[in-house]
Amino acid sequence: MRIGIAYDNLRKEEKMLLEAGRRLGYDVELHQVKDGYFTVSSKRDVDFGDVVLQRCVSYFRGLGITALLEAKGYQVVNDLQSCLLTGNKLFTTALLEKAGIPTPKTMLAFTKEGGLKALDELGYPAVLKPVIGSWGRLVALLKDRDSAEAVLEDRSYMFPLYQLYYLQEFVKRPPRDIRAFVVGDRVVAAIYRISQNWKTNTALGGRAEDCPVTEELEELVLKAVETVGEGVYGVDCMESEDGYLVHEINGTVEFRHSVSVTGVDIPGEIIKYAARRAKR
Repeated sequence: MRIGIAYDNLRKEEKMLLEAGRRLGYDVELHQVKDGYFTVSSKRDVDFGDVVLQRCVSYFRGLGITALLEAKGYQVVNDLQSCLLTGNKLFTTALLEKAGIPTPKTMLAFTKEGGLKALDELGYPAVLKPVIGSWGRLVALLKDRDSAEAVLEDRSYMFPLYQLYYLQEFVKRPPRDIRAFVVGDRVVAAIYRISQNWKTNTALGGRAEDCPVTEELEELVLKAVETVGEGVYGVDCMESEDGYLVHEINGTVEFRHSVSVTGVDIPGEIIKYAARRAKR
C-alpha cells in the first residue's frame, strides 16, 4: 500500500502523518506541489501512490491538485466536492442550514450598505468573517455601527472575495469552543479550545484540552459531516445558551496540539482510513 501526501507547505501535521504511516507499515511519500507543474490530462503521468491525502494550506492549490489528481484516476482524501464546500464558510453554512443543523445566525451582503442594514437586523456585537480563510485571519469583531462602518469600508477596497460580507451573531458561550475530529464515519476525538481572547484558535494561542465525546455531540457532528461527504474533518462547535451550534467544518484539519491532550493517535487514524479508501 502506497499513500501519497500532497502538500504545499510542510507543517508538523504532514510530518506526523508520514511518521504514523511508516510506523503502521505503509509506504508513505510526501509530494510538494507548490513548486511543481503538471500536465492536465486523463493520462496518469504522475505517481502519487495508491491513494492521496490532500494537505495543502492554500484552498485554491488544494482544489487545483485535487481536481488534477481525480482527473488522472486517483482517489483523493478529501475529494474535490468536499474540499470545495468545506473551504468556503458560506457554502458550509448554507448546507448546514438546509439540513436543519443548528448554526449561529448568519447573514450575507454584497455591499457595505447592505452589510450595515444586515447588521442593524443582526444586532451588535457581531462577527465579520472572510468566506475563505483560516487561523482567525481577517475575522473582525464589530462592536457597534462605528466600528462596522470602518471595517466594511476597508473591505470594500480589498479583493472582491472579501466583499462578500459574511456576518454572524456573536454567540454567548464559555471562553472556549469545541473541535471534533471526524475520520470516515467516526468521531475519533475532540478538544476544547480555551482562550480569554474571543478568538479561540490554537494558532492564535488558544489552549487545547480533552473534550468528552458525548452521544449528543457525536450525533450532531456526524450529521454535520453528512452534508459535505465522507472524509477527514475538524468540526467546530460552540456551546450556546440553547445548546450546541456548528459554526465551521475544516477539510484540511490541523491536529498537532490535540494528540497529546486526547491520547488519540489522530494521524494514525487518518492513515488507516486512507488505506481503507484505497481498497474500495
